[in-house]
Amino acid sequence: MESLPLVEKRQFSLKQFQTQGGAVLDVTVGWEAYGELNTDASNVILITHYFSGNSHAAGRYRTSDAEPGYWDAIIGPGKAIDTNRFYVVSVDSLANLQPLSPDVITTGPASINSATGHPYGLDFPVVAIRDFVNVQKALLESLGITALYAVVGPSMGSFQALDWAVAYPDWVPRMASVIGAGQLDAWTVLGLERWSDAVKSDPAWQGGDYYASGQPAEGINLALGYLFLDATAPASINSLYAPPIDELPCTDIRARHQCVTQHLAAMAAKAAFVDANSILYLVRASQNFIAGFSGNLKDNLERVQARCLFMPASHDRLLMPYLARHAHELLQSLGKDSHYQEIDGIWGHLDGIASISSQAETLRRFLEGGIMGK
Repeated sequence: MESLPLVEKRQFSLKQFQTQGGAVLDVTVGWEAYGELNTDASNVILITHYFSGNSHAAGRYRTSDAEPGYWDAIIGPGKAIDTNRFYVVSVDSLANLQPLSPDVITTGPASINSATGHPYGLDFPVVAIRDFVNVQKALLESLGITALYAVVGPSMGSFQALDWAVAYPDWVPRMASVIGAGQLDAWTVLGLERWSDAVKSDPAWQGGDYYASGQPAEGINLALGYLFLDATAPASINSLYAPPIDELPCTDIRARHQCVTQHLAAMAAKAAFVDANSILYLVRASQNFIAGFSGNLKDNLERVQARCLFMPASHDRLLMPYLARHAHELLQSLGKDSHYQEIDGIWGHLDGIASISSQAETLRRFLEGGIMGK
């Protein structure tokens, strides 16, 4: 199958952006696109990215890149999200997890506060999923786009996708939520809090004011470790790491099992571009999420005009399938056109990325107007 041409990372700046919390600031984010915008701008699919992701959903920036974007299996010429037909846009979130990456452009706690000349740190305003959506909308409008063909996103991206359908129903005729939810419950919020607590437990975090001395590496590694464990099913973890049959931990309390050292090393390798405070901001945005930003979920979903597809992962322990099913059933109870199909794989939450090719035909049918599912 034909590959995408090399992808160009672009930049979008927005002056005097007002957050849902009332803060006003200038923001800059990165974005990229695949395919060609048609003459009436009616072929736009917006891809909204997950917690630890960025706008790089497909293709490669450089021929030397080891891996393509995270959803390259379904985005490209002739694929489920066909770039011969659609103009596919994806945008870096505010407070992106990896602001230190040369391939990420974002405004967040690691950004320089023009009023002080220093990084914002915890003076950066709390941001909401709706803020991500509103920045995306402003970018699209700057391109002359006034409606979407569809919005599709995994995990935290699914929050954005559904919030788009609630906030701007005239823009969204189709919405696909992959490994997502309509609102988080107490169990899920408590689980996410461990990621923030891990960062704060590192003395090097210094109450969020660590930029002069360096990132709190131990806290970041611990947070990423929790994230990865929560997002990965036991069978996959057991296939990745050595079984806990080491002898030394039986006699030396200071020793660690090989699976633990393997896990810590893997997380350290992932941490190179991560900002610790950005973890806190993305956790809070996720914890606060309800489609529609505030109020009652069922009342908010009444605004939806889109045909909807919910695709949770059967073995997800992070955003359990009942969260997506609840939103789907509420939509159906309101007489909305909503469909539900679980992804059955070995990765748990990560099946929304690693196993997405198994759902290519479902997504293709959904975008073309047909669907199978409950």
